[in-house]
Amino acid sequence: MIARIFLPFAIGYFLSFLLRVVNAVIAPDLVAELNLSAADLGLLTSAFFIAFALTQLPLGVLLDRYGPRKVESAFLLLTAAGALLFSWAETFPLLVLGRALIGFGVSACMMAAFKAYVSWVPKERLALINGCHLAAGGLGAIAGTAPVEFLSELMGWRGVFVVLAVMSLVISVLIYLVIPRRGEVPASESITKQIKDYGLVFKSSFFWRITPFTVMSQAAFFSLQALWSGPWLRDVAGFDRGVVAWGLTLIAVAVFTGFLVGGIVTDWLRRHKISPITIGFYGMFLCMIPQALLLLEIDSFLMVSIVWMAFGFLGTGGYLIYPGLSQFFPSHLAGRVNTALNSFVFVVAFVGQWAVGAVIELWPVQASGGYAVEGYQAGIVMLLVAQFLGVGWYYLFPLMVKKYHQLNRAVERIKGA
Repeated sequence: MIARIFLPFAIGYFLSFLLRVVNAVIAPDLVAELNLSAADLGLLTSAFFIAFALTQLPLGVLLDRYGPRKVESAFLLLTAAGALLFSWAETFPLLVLGRALIGFGVSACMMAAFKAYVSWVPKERLALINGCHLAAGGLGAIAGTAPVEFLSELMGWRGVFVVLAVMSLVISVLIYLVIPRRGEVPASESITKQIKDYGLVFKSSFFWRITPFTVMSQAAFFSLQALWSGPWLRDVAGFDRGVVAWGLTLIAVAVFTGFLVGGIVTDWLRRHKISPITIGFYGMFLCMIPQALLLLEIDSFLMVSIVWMAFGFLGTGGYLIYPGLSQFFPSHLAGRVNTALNSFVFVVAFVGQWAVGAVIELWPVQASGGYAVEGYQAGIVMLLVAQFLGVGWYYLFPLMVKKYHQLNRAVERIKGA
């Protein structure tokens, strides 16, 4: 199972995460070559997220209908096309289109694996194998830092994307040929019925209790880790490009460790009846501490590394919500449950990454060519406020539901009278 199911999907997620974070390293090249503003850079990079988000609801139906092997291998062909277009594009609109195609293509890499694991892995071990799968994404985040910087110096950022296009094609073929066909029975339900079943997810009060905080936390994590961490290290901490690349590598190592430890700890704590959602919630809550520390102007490499690595480690807590949430629904809805949550996460991640760039741009560019420290501080404050609202919603939601039911009962009594 490890060789024929886990590894192919894990390699796909490795590529997905690499492509998600690669712009944090090549951002200076993109800005210099295409004369991009902070808002342009935010929009370009976040096009990945909005494209990713737009696929999620139909992706859930496709996964539950045609199976993860066929769906992910087909989607990765779009990734290859998007990476090639990105490597060739000379204008901003074509770059955005290429980035969006990449987002469309890799949008199945996590959801397809989670769907497959529900079918192949005992329910009580899902958190562990999901954590190992996410750890492969952490390795992709590591590969998207110093190794990409090395390749970029060797062959330019356009050459890097040609390599990524070839990787996408190879992984697509690997998944299609290696994943077993067993259990690939076409869904007996009509597509209309499958779409209607999303109502079972969206009518769940528990789904609406945990989703806002998860969405806000993940949006902050994606916005900072996938793009603005690199510019922050350059403009706020004052590091040169080589040191920035190594700083990003340390963050990626922390992300990898967070994914792996999260899966192992969750698997252990399930024996004590502690839900992955509980662990994920407190991980997301604690992740706000290093974000608050980023408001300080820290210039020590050691302290900067500790704060950013804590952010990377704790930011992975949001991913534990997925296996926890899917356990509240029938297994045949697994694809739709996870993609329903993911659709909200990536829409808000798109808005968040772009909005941080727009906020940064409110301050004039510095004489050094970098962005103002105050702009980064304002952007991070915006993300923190959104997360605090999500926490408040989580704790107040049960009270609002209780009041709603009390009001309904009162109305029914009045009607009966």
